[in-house]
Amino acid sequence: MLKIGLTGSIGSGKSTIASLFNRLGVPVYIADVEAKKFLDTPEVISLVTKMAGTEILSAEGTIDRRKLASKAFGNVKKLQELNTIIHPRVRQHFLLWAEGQTDKPYIIQESAIIFESGFYSLFDSIVVVAAPEEERIARVIQRDGFNREEVLSRIENQWPEHLKIEKSNFVVNNSDVDIVIPQVLKIHYELLKISEIKK
Repeated sequence: MLKIGLTGSIGSGKSTIASLFNRLGVPVYIADVEAKKFLDTPEVISLVTKMAGTEILSAEGTIDRRKLASKAFGNVKKLQELNTIIHPRVRQHFLLWAEGQTDKPYIIQESAIIFESGFYSLFDSIVVVAAPEEERIARVIQRDGFNREEVLSRIENQWPEHLKIEKSNFVVNNSDVDIVIPQVLKIHYELLKISEIKK
């Protein structure tokens, strides 16, 4: 079984591409979804509030993710501390999940920060989803209601797209004029071939 990383900058359309692979029968682990689940656990709430302060808590005592993001993405040290809390938990959870998928030719982890977190070393191949920066910014503003400065702050904390493309094995071009299904199918069949060779 191959482990494949699926990444791309914020607003590139990773989730759309991940869903296409999933429709082809490929198990997909969404790292951001699992990371948010950890943020709801008492242990992580305690660690994060020690790092970021109780002002990031909601009235119910849970972490207000927007307040946390505002604090973390504006401070490199805080972001590193947050990543130190979350990343090892997600990594371990992914590896346990992967153990239950060994009958599949390949599995995917979708994550915006595969390179930034050092997760890339876990994978046999990396697929990057690419799109022009202005299109990515517009998508995030429309999707999440962020302002331009908030989106740019997140972009600044990620590797530049050209570097992700350089370090990846496959690229899906996902601009507003690209057709992605043929690109995904081509990668899918290539990965199936590689999986057969490695058996």
